[in-house]
Amino acid sequence: MRILFDQGVPVPLRSYLSPHDIDTAYEKGWSELRNGDLLNAAEADAYEVFLTTDQNLQYEQNLSARSISVVILSTTSWPRIKLTTSAVLSTIESARSGQFTVVEIPRR
Repeated sequence: MRILFDQGVPVPLRSYLSPHDIDTAYEKGWSELRNGDLLNAAEADAYEVFLTTDQNLQYEQNLSARSISVVILSTTSWPRIKLTTSAVLSTIESARSGQFTVVEIPRR
């Protein structure tokens, strides 16, 4: 599965999501793209999942006609995310195109 990390997603998470093919918006040169334009670029480049920490995205974008799924992490805190990597992986693997899914990362 091809996954694109948005700016706020901690890059160390990448090593916990193998064997998936993961790139970051920064690596792709898409740092300046925002919301709809970034989703358009990701879809055009055949990404299946867009992983973000932007919790407002689900209220700003309509995915009903899109082929990409969006998984939203409820925090940018790597120490907290690291404790729930299996839940993040499971959510990504069950994500459906055209839908938002939020992974609630518990406060510790």
